[in-house]
Amino acid sequence: MGLASLPIVPLVAALLAYWLFKVASFFYRSWTSAVRCLPGPPCPSFVYGNEKEMYEGGTALLERWVERYGPTIHLQSFIGMSKLYTTDLKALHHILMNSYTYQKPEWFRYRLEEIVGKGLLTVEEDTHKRQRRIMNPAFSASQIRELGPIFFEKSLELRDIWEAEIRKQGGGGTIDVSLWLNRAALDIIGLGGFDYKFSALSGGENSGKLHHAFAETIANFMKFSPVSFLRAAFPALRWLPTRAGNGAEAAHKIMEDIGRQLIDAGKQAIYQSRKAGQNTLKNKDLLTILLRANMAADIPDNQRMSDEEVNAQIFTVMAAGHETTSTATTWALYALMKAPDVQKKLRNELLQVPSDSPSVDELNALPYLDAVIRESLRLHTPLPLTFRISEKDDVLPLSTPVRDTSGKTHESIQELHHSIRKGQMITIPMTPVNEDKTIWGEDRLEFRPERWECVPEAANAIPGVWGNSMAFFGGPRACIGYRFAIIAMKAMLFSLIRAFEFEPAGPVEDIGKSFFIVHRPFLKSDPEAGTQLPLKVRLYHKM
Repeated sequence: MGLASLPIVPLVAALLAYWLFKVASFFYRSWTSAVRCLPGPPCPSFVYGNEKEMYEGGTALLERWVERYGPTIHLQSFIGMSKLYTTDLKALHHILMNSYTYQKPEWFRYRLEEIVGKGLLTVEEDTHKRQRRIMNPAFSASQIRELGPIFFEKSLELRDIWEAEIRKQGGGGTIDVSLWLNRAALDIIGLGGFDYKFSALSGGENSGKLHHAFAETIANFMKFSPVSFLRAAFPALRWLPTRAGNGAEAAHKIMEDIGRQLIDAGKQAIYQSRKAGQNTLKNKDLLTILLRANMAADIPDNQRMSDEEVNAQIFTVMAAGHETTSTATTWALYALMKAPDVQKKLRNELLQVPSDSPSVDELNALPYLDAVIRESLRLHTPLPLTFRISEKDDVLPLSTPVRDTSGKTHESIQELHHSIRKGQMITIPMTPVNEDKTIWGEDRLEFRPERWECVPEAANAIPGVWGNSMAFFGGPRACIGYRFAIIAMKAMLFSLIRAFEFEPAGPVEDIGKSFFIVHRPFLKSDPEAGTQLPLKVRLYHKM
């Protein structure tokens, strides 16, 4: 029997032809997109497009492009693919509110799933709607209020550690605040999220296993390799072995095993409470509230989350909540370090509170603390950009008309009867909107909390879920844990600003922002050291 007569050959040929057709169709749609008719910067490389210069130039470069070409522009991505970039608030509102039409790109979801599984960050459409509906009670304002003691327990523990270290250094010394805030945020997420003691601040027995497994998984995600790119971009190549290898798989298995243990313990506690015939359950952590909502009698079986989905939510909370909280609080201290008058004014407000552990309501009643948080998140949004892809053709409305390369002006980007083709990549800017001169004025880059006493009218059109900013996104995919992050930030700043004064530990110009996934601080003089923010910290003494 000849090779050509084997049944496998025509099957392979058919699959190869289908795959080539799909790839060709993908590139054809991109290369013939109407978005290419929009103004935009020249493309320096067919292979990298504008991506490399965006990575190197950061959001400052994007701002210069918008000033030159307008709020809605065309950028070129890898291998000549087109990308729409817009800071137009009407367009952004349309994109964020229509989450079924504009979704995370499949390659991005795949990479996130390698960390958190099929949780709220990665699922789309009805699955996302179902998961979020069940999770909402765990992130309500009343539930976050219950977690207040946990926020302050860890904030005060951090304060005491710093005080002991500073006293060793004679009342003042240099502390890498990024490192310690990362540990404090992890402890807060562990206790408040799923009643788990990481003991990251104290270096206790639980600070190793899950913490290190999670850290290794995140580190593997942050590393770029050609194989990881190919696996993400082309599903047919996901059989390729990754450089991370068995170490990453072992780390992920540790995370899954501990997650299952937490779920089993939580469900058992709920069963015992029900068996007792009364509400004897004292656990207030988010996982317990989620499990109780998921086990409610009035939820149809087909609407419940599976244990695998619940497990994914644990690491979704860890990845998103921990990173957001620690990074945002780090940048808040950076902003206060650069503005001693603001720091002093904030401290004076905080010292009016008689207790070291006020309630969440008392914390929220501090207007200048609230303004400092809003202004810090406006200028130092942890996540500067994100991405969407259109799942169908759609007309994208604009508040600012755009003039295409032929000189024609459009109220929306029109291509026949549709403005956006299915498969169109779109960049959603958070930081550039938060720093938009047309919204915030000429002093937009100045850290000035007083601006929140009279919010610019134009800021009311920003489609964010909180604080007239894009810090926590907007629409049905807005950050479900934004209340958790805000109160955790307030609690840590409350404890630290009352106790310490913060000053630069070196040239302020030496502090840079990384531009990968989140904006992390690093020292330009020592980039190989990675994320760090050393500040000079002194004990505050009342006069």
